[in-house]
Amino acid sequence: MNHWPSFVRRLAAACLAVPLLAFAQSPAATPQKVLRYAFPAPETGFDFAQVSDLYSNIAISHMFDSLYQYDHLARPFKIKPAVAAAMPEISDDYRTWTVRIRPGTFFADDAAFKGKKRELVAADFVYSIKRFFDPALNSPHYTGWSEERIAGVEGLREAAQKAKKPFDYDRPIEGLRALDRYTLQIRLENPRPRFLYMLTEMPAMAREVIEAYGDRIMEHPVGTGPYRLVQWRRSSLMVFERNPNYREVFYDAEPAADDAEGQEILAKLKGRRLPMIDRVEVSIVEEGQPRWLAFLNNEFDISGVPLEFTNIAVPNGKLAPNLAKRGIRMSRGLASDVTFFFFNMEDPVVGGYTPEKVALRRAISLGTDVEREISLLRRGQAIPAQAGVAPHTYGYDPAFKSENGEYNLAKAKALLDLYGYVDKDGDGWRDLPDGKPLVIKYATTPEQISRQMDELWKKNLDALNIRLEFQIRKWPEQLKNARAGKLMVWQLGSSSTTPDGQDALQNAYGPGAGGSNLGRFKLEKFDELYRKIDHLPDGPERLAAFEEAKKLLVAYMPYKFAVHRLYTDLTQPWVYGYRRPLFWRNTWHLMDILPHPEKN
Repeated sequence: MNHWPSFVRRLAAACLAVPLLAFAQSPAATPQKVLRYAFPAPETGFDFAQVSDLYSNIAISHMFDSLYQYDHLARPFKIKPAVAAAMPEISDDYRTWTVRIRPGTFFADDAAFKGKKRELVAADFVYSIKRFFDPALNSPHYTGWSEERIAGVEGLREAAQKAKKPFDYDRPIEGLRALDRYTLQIRLENPRPRFLYMLTEMPAMAREVIEAYGDRIMEHPVGTGPYRLVQWRRSSLMVFERNPNYREVFYDAEPAADDAEGQEILAKLKGRRLPMIDRVEVSIVEEGQPRWLAFLNNEFDISGVPLEFTNIAVPNGKLAPNLAKRGIRMSRGLASDVTFFFFNMEDPVVGGYTPEKVALRRAISLGTDVEREISLLRRGQAIPAQAGVAPHTYGYDPAFKSENGEYNLAKAKALLDLYGYVDKDGDGWRDLPDGKPLVIKYATTPEQISRQMDELWKKNLDALNIRLEFQIRKWPEQLKNARAGKLMVWQLGSSSTTPDGQDALQNAYGPGAGGSNLGRFKLEKFDELYRKIDHLPDGPERLAAFEEAKKLLVAYMPYKFAVHRLYTDLTQPWVYGYRRPLFWRNTWHLMDILPHPEKN
């Protein structure tokens, strides 16, 4: 105990060394306005067609433009043009969507353009959409785009697969056409009244860049967005600078009349040319302690409060007086997300659709003490999830209750006993019905919060007398293995990308197995419901189908949905305009850095 204070000092110094070293640069090279903060998990790359993780997509969203974007201050949400010149022209049957591209939008300079300025045109969107369907890319976004039923594009995919030849990007199709240099037309086989949501998440890429860098395109993002990547140390540091070619855009938004914070932000920033920040430096700091200490030391300008520091930073949900005295501001609310663990439905132990396999998954779900996770690990910063549809999205029902949200150890044990998962060899651990050892292999990552979650998993399964083995790897490697179907069980989270809850159901849609459907769940009755939800207009019938789909997932339990997280974001007093987005990712260009004291 006598050595504890010096240990704390040494640990703090070691933790702070990471951001201090990462951001070292000469004063002359420091831009006037620099935003510094950290991701708690590494990026996987910068090609939207090939990535699905949140942190890669945050980076991508600031380097690339979509046709449409969300109003940053409007709540619940409002969609408006980005590089589109106006809102789309939509046929009465919602099958033909025509969009005019804003002239004078240019890509960031790159050697692939051979010294010429490269303007964004309608053909870039035709090409970019086709990439989702290229079998060689195995895009995690394929399932979602496939369901939109763009006329003719599936034929291109099937031809490539059948002939085992490269995808034919040059072959014209009815559903994707550049009518002229600036006019994009998309024809759909079925009415799609919510297709506009897809047009908010469709980064345009230049074909010559893709062809120039080939397999290295994940390392060479070239877009039309407000920032460009100028430095990258994989899983360590990303540095972005203002894109000199960024089009002329001025801050504007439409907060609600009773939104005092939004109205204040608009009043101060309206009419300012974007981006207002010159440079953004993003470190990867997976452990909560060094992230938190760096924020306190003014090395980071924005920080989510790490769970282990919740009671220090925001006791009883209020900003700590010492932080308030420094002028630090707090933003807090219920995120549009859900955490879950999936069972690999193709795994011989936990997968399958027979009664005994379903019973095993349901028993593990019933034996998962989510309330303990919330109170101990999450320090009260979450609410239990009853289903996978996230708050703030259509289809989320706060009154919906299910077995997914139930903790019942006696019921879990009874299920295991009934279906033959009993101790057959007398060693104290349950065995499979055929007498072989029952071992759950749980994928996890090495950071501290995961280790704490691992301890809770061990306690939960020990209480059921089920053996547990941990498979520890870095997050990007676990994601790669999950998409390849190599993991038995893994826990992660999912954030909403649109205001529609069907995106969450896509995680269990059969054709998406290996992509968004990491659990590789395949049930025709569920797939039929998914397609029904897809085609129905919003209303009571669609909401009833949502509820039926949720109940099917509870019955088969390919996923155990754990919590919807509360977020608590802190900003330094010199950061202005920050507001956590609901469904979108791009925020850097909408903030300003005010004059502030020199950092320690």
